Amino acid sequence: MSIVADAKKGIVTEEMKIVAKQEGVTEDFVRRGVAGGHIVIPTSPYRKVKICGIGEGLRTKVNASIGTSTDIVNIPEEIEKAKQAELAGADTLMELSTGGDFVEIRKQVIANTKLSVGCVPLYQAFIEAAIKDGAVVHMKEDDLFRITAEQAKLGTNFMAIHTGINWETVKRLKHQGRHGGLVSRGGAFMTAWMLHNEKENPLYTEFDYLLEIMKEHEVTLSMGNGMRAGAIHDATDRAQIQELVINAELADKAHQENVPVIVEGPGHVPIDEIAANVTLMKRMSNNKPFYMLGPIVTDIAPGYDDRVAAIGAAISSSCGADFICYVTPAEHLALPTPEEVYEGVMSSRIAAHVGDMIKLKKTRELDLEMGHARRDLDWERQFAVAMNPARAKKIRSERMPADTDGCTMCGDYCALKIVSRHFKF
Repeated sequence: MSIVADAKKGIVTEEMKIVAKQEGVTEDFVRRGVAGGHIVIPTSPYRKVKICGIGEGLRTKVNASIGTSTDIVNIPEEIEKAKQAELAGADTLMELSTGGDFVEIRKQVIANTKLSVGCVPLYQAFIEAAIKDGAVVHMKEDDLFRITAEQAKLGTNFMAIHTGINWETVKRLKHQGRHGGLVSRGGAFMTAWMLHNEKENPLYTEFDYLLEIMKEHEVTLSMGNGMRAGAIHDATDRAQIQELVINAELADKAHQENVPVIVEGPGHVPIDEIAANVTLMKRMSNNKPFYMLGPIVTDIAPGYDDRVAAIGAAISSSCGADFICYVTPAEHLALPTPEEVYEGVMSSRIAAHVGDMIKLKKTRELDLEMGHARRDLDWERQFAVAMNPARAKKIRSERMPADTDGCTMCGDYCALKIVSRHFKF
C-alpha cells in the first residue's frame, strides 16, 4: 500500500511521524497534507533514505542536481558532488547523467548518499537510441517504460516525467515561437521524437501504464517542465501554460491513483512574474507541491547564476513554492565542479530560508537569536546559529582583531560597544 493510500485511510505512518517532528507540526497535519495531495514524502522499497517532507506548510526544500555529460564522465567526481551537496545541506539529489554507463553511475551515486535521489528516465532512453540507432528520434516506446522501471529498482525515489508535452503543447510552441529556443533536454528530445515519428507523446497516451510503474515501485512522480523558458523574455508564454494545464490534470489523476506527485515550474522568470507563476501553478494543480527550477531572474550574469537564482528562489518560496532546484555558478557555462555544487546548495538554502521567513513566520526565530548574539558580541552563539559555521569561523580567524570582543570591520569603533556604555538592551 502506498503512503498516499495510508494517509487517505487515516493511517499515520512512520515517515509522517518523522516529518512532523522535523517540521514542528502535528502528525495529523502531515497525514492530511499527504492525503490531500499537498505534501509528498519520497521513499523507496529498495533503499533507506533520509526522510524529507515536501509541500504546503513545511520548510522549503532544496534539490541539488549532478551528473555526467558527453564531454566529462568522471564517476569519482560525481560521487564527490553528491557528498558535497549533502554536506552543504541539500534535502534531495537528482542524478541527471547524459554520458557514460548510466546504470553504474546511478548505482554509485545512490550508494554514496542518504538523500532521496531523483532522475529523468527519458534521458537514458533517448541517448541509448542515439548510440544504438543513430538518432534520438529512433527511441522505442517500450524502452522508455522499461528504463523507467529499471531506474526505479535502483532505489530512485522521485522521477521527472515529461507528460505534459503533447500535440497541443507543441502547437502553442510553434505558433508563438521563442526568443531563447527550447532549453529543456527532455522537452527537446520528446518534441523532436514526436515531430519525426508523427506520433503523440507515449508518456501522455500511456499515462495509466506509467502510473502502474510508479505504484509498483513506490516512486514519487514529478511532472516534468519540458517547455520551461530558457530566457526571461519567454516566461509565462503559451507553450509553458499549455504544458501546465496538461500536467495539472494528470497530477490530479495520479493522486487519485495514490501516486505521490509534484508539479514542476518554469526556469527563467523576471521577478515581476514570479508571484503570478506560483499562484497559477498552485491554483491549477489544486495545491500540489510545487517544484521551482531556480528561477533565473536575469540572463546577463553568467558565472554568478547561483546568486541570480537565489533571488528568484527567495521570492518563489515566499509566494508559496515548496521545492527549489539549485543553480550553480557554472550554469550556462560548464559542468559544475564539486566546489560549485557546494556553493550552489548554500545559495539556494539561504534563498529558501529567506522565503520561509515570509511563508512560515516561525523561521524568523533563528534570525532573532542571531540579532541577540551580535548585540551581545557572543561569537560562539553567532557561529552556532550561522547557516555555515565553518565558513564564518574561518573568515573571522583569518582576520582576528586585537580586541577579540569585536571584529576588524569596525576595530576600536564598534557601534555595539559604544552604545552599550549608555544603554542596556
